[in-house]
Amino acid sequence: MQYKDYYKILGVSKNARQDEIKKAYRKMAVKYHPDKNPDNKEAEDLFKEANEAFEVLGDPEKRKKYDRLGANWKQYEHAGNGHSGGYDWSQFGSQGRSRSYHFQGDIGDIFGESGGFSDFFNAFFGDMGAGTSQGFQTRQGYKGQDLRAEMDITLQEAYHGGSRILNVNGHKLRVKIKPGTYDGQELRIKGKGGQGMRGGENGDLYITIKLLPDPHFNIKGNNLIKDEQIDLYAAVLGDKKTVETMNGKINVNIPKGSQNGKILRLKGKGIPLYNKPGQYGDMLVRLNVQIPQNLSDKEEKLFHELQELHNKRKP
Repeated sequence: MQYKDYYKILGVSKNARQDEIKKAYRKMAVKYHPDKNPDNKEAEDLFKEANEAFEVLGDPEKRKKYDRLGANWKQYEHAGNGHSGGYDWSQFGSQGRSRSYHFQGDIGDIFGESGGFSDFFNAFFGDMGAGTSQGFQTRQGYKGQDLRAEMDITLQEAYHGGSRILNVNGHKLRVKIKPGTYDGQELRIKGKGGQGMRGGENGDLYITIKLLPDPHFNIKGNNLIKDEQIDLYAAVLGDKKTVETMNGKINVNIPKGSQNGKILRLKGKGIPLYNKPGQYGDMLVRLNVQIPQNLSDKEEKLFHELQELHNKRKP
């Protein structure tokens, strides 16, 4: 049985941080995804290898065991693939499994492409139990795999809430999006992961939320930031400005003498707080003062007169 160098597969060092491992895995998963490489057996194999490597290195407990295994691999080989040899190989039994995926589209596009793991993985991290003098014996009642994925949502969905119909392992699943759902949030759907084995319970489905950029608003926590253009006259003399919010248009007072970049805070016009009905962040309106161009002779003359009047007021 060939030893699998999962660090080499993902192209990271043995001292890599967990976020570096995750980043390397996502890069490979996107590059070699079957949807991008139809009928490409080499890409399919690399995609499966990346999944297998992240299955181990992405789980801190499995990674520790894998690192210990690597240090003792020669001893394992000399002992006849797990038959005693002075080392306790029972620590490499199945400890519950979790598979991670990164996707941009239908969740079913990924879950149907997982493929099988290698003999190396199955022997040490799969469904095989503790080592005995007769080799490995199977355990009873395995929990199914935990499945992980990312789901893109819009600002409208984060604000108003909604639902999605996802295809998971051939079954349609409705996922509820509550108002205030935020970027990076992880949704757990119990029992909707991989099927359990030998009477074991099903795994869970974990969906990490990715909030897409919005063309009209910047997002900072539960606050919304919106840029509004105003002319010089409104900035100097004050005015009213109609501003689009997430739940309709409102009139906003522009104070006299507003400077470029001034922030107007609209209380309660931001994003709802998750699981806190009636509580909202704020909306921050940032004023961008536009300087008039292509002035007529008369307009330019009036500006000069204003400048002279202003200078006369200076002490």
